[in-house]
Amino acid sequence: MKPNADLAGLDKAHITRRADHAISRKNISHNALKVLYKLGDGGYAAYLVGGGVRDLLLGYHPKDFDIATNATPEQIKKLFRNARIIGRRFKIIHIRFGREIIEVTTFRAHHNPKNEFEESASRRQMRELNSAHSSTGMILRDNVYGNIDEDALRRDFTVNALYYTVRDFELLDFSGGIADLHERLIRVIGDPVERYKEDPVRMLRALRFSAKLNFALEENTRRPIDELAFLLESISPARLFDETLKLLTGGHAEKTFALLKQYKVGRYLFPDTLDALERASSSTASLLDLALCNTDSRLAEGKSVTPAFLYAALLWPVFQKKLAQQRAADQSQMQSYQQIANSVLLEQVNYTAVPKRFSSAAREIWELQLRLARRNRRSIESAFAHPRFRAAYDFLLLREDAGEQLNGLGQWWTDFQCGDAKHKADMIGAVSQRKKSRRRRTRPKKSGGTE
Repeated sequence: MKPNADLAGLDKAHITRRADHAISRKNISHNALKVLYKLGDGGYAAYLVGGGVRDLLLGYHPKDFDIATNATPEQIKKLFRNARIIGRRFKIIHIRFGREIIEVTTFRAHHNPKNEFEESASRRQMRELNSAHSSTGMILRDNVYGNIDEDALRRDFTVNALYYTVRDFELLDFSGGIADLHERLIRVIGDPVERYKEDPVRMLRALRFSAKLNFALEENTRRPIDELAFLLESISPARLFDETLKLLTGGHAEKTFALLKQYKVGRYLFPDTLDALERASSSTASLLDLALCNTDSRLAEGKSVTPAFLYAALLWPVFQKKLAQQRAADQSQMQSYQQIANSVLLEQVNYTAVPKRFSSAAREIWELQLRLARRNRRSIESAFAHPRFRAAYDFLLLREDAGEQLNGLGQWWTDFQCGDAKHKADMIGAVSQRKKSRRRRTRPKKSGGTE
C-alpha cells in the first residue's frame, strides 16, 4: 500500500492536526483501535469515521465505532478470523469482539448512472455488476469502491463525514463537516433531492440527527422533505420498522416524534396515530407524550425499552378511537377489545412491519387493561400471574398520570403487589364483597300480584 501521504484523494481533505482537535484515543473503544492498528500493519489505510468521530468532537461518549478502509471485504476477512461479510446491497464487515461489533466498510465511490458512459469500458462493466438504481434513482445495490474523498462525498451528512486516523492522530474533513458542527447544522452532502431519491430513509435520518444533536436542519436539506416524503412508500415496511426503532429508542423520542408530526414523513410511518391524535381526548394524547418522555428517561438511566410497550403507546390513540366507534352490542367487552386490537395492529403492519412477538405483546398489554379493572378473585389472580402484568401495570399508571379517571385502580394494584399473601387475599376479599353488595342493592324487585 502507498504511504498515507500518497493515498489517492487525501490531497482534497482539510486536515486538523492533533493539537487542534479534542479526540483522544482513551475515549475510543479498545477493539476499534485494535482493528485500526491491525489494518495499518497489514498495509492498508484505516480511519475511524461517522457518528463516532462526530460524537467524540461534541464531547459525547459514543457506543458504536465504525471504520472505513481501502481494503476490500475479502481482504479484511483474511486479516481477521472473527470477521464476517454482511449484506448484498451494501457489503460491510462485522468484526466481533465478544458483545461488541466493529463495523468496517471499504471506501465507496459516489456513482451516478447518468455519468457512467464517461468511464472506461472495464470500470463501467464493474459498476454495472456492482451497482444498480431504480427508475426513481434509488440505489438498489452499492458495492462500487473508490478513494477516500469519494467515500466522504457519498456519505449522507457533512457532520458524519469526518475521518480520524491513529497513524498521526489527524482529523480529515472533505465536506465542511467541522464548520457545520460549530454552526450546529445538519446538511446533506450534495444535492438533497438526488440524495433523498437515492435513499429516502435519509429524510428520516435527517430528522433523527436533528433531534438527537439538537441541530437545525440546513435550509436546502429541510426544504424537499415534505415534497419527497412519498418516496418512503418504496421502502419495505420491515426496514421502516427498524428505522422507527432508531428514531424512537435513541434517547430523544419526544423531540423526534414532534418532528414526525411536523413533517409529512410521519404520515408514512404512523398515519392512523397522527389522524387519531387530531381528535383524541387530552388524556389519550397525554399518554403518548408521557410514554415517549419515559422512554427517554429510561434510556438515560441505562434501562431497557421494549418495542412492544412503545408500540402499545403509539397505537393507543387509534385503539381508543376504534373502541369508541366500533363496539358492537352483541359482543362482550373482551371480544370487542380483541377484535379492535387485531384490526389496529394489522393496519399498522402495512406501514411498519412490527414483528409478531412485539405486536402480540402490545395486544396483551391492551387486553390486560380490561382485566386489571375486573373485581373478582379469578380475574385478579390470572391478571397478576400473566407474563405481561408488569408492562400492563406500567401502562395503567401511564393512563392515570395522563389524566384518565380510573377510580384509584393504579394505587390498588400498587398496594396489591406490595402485600404478602394474606394481605393480597384480604384485598381480593374486600373488593369481591363490595361487588356482591352492589349487586344485591341494585337487584330489581319482583313484580307482585294483588294482595
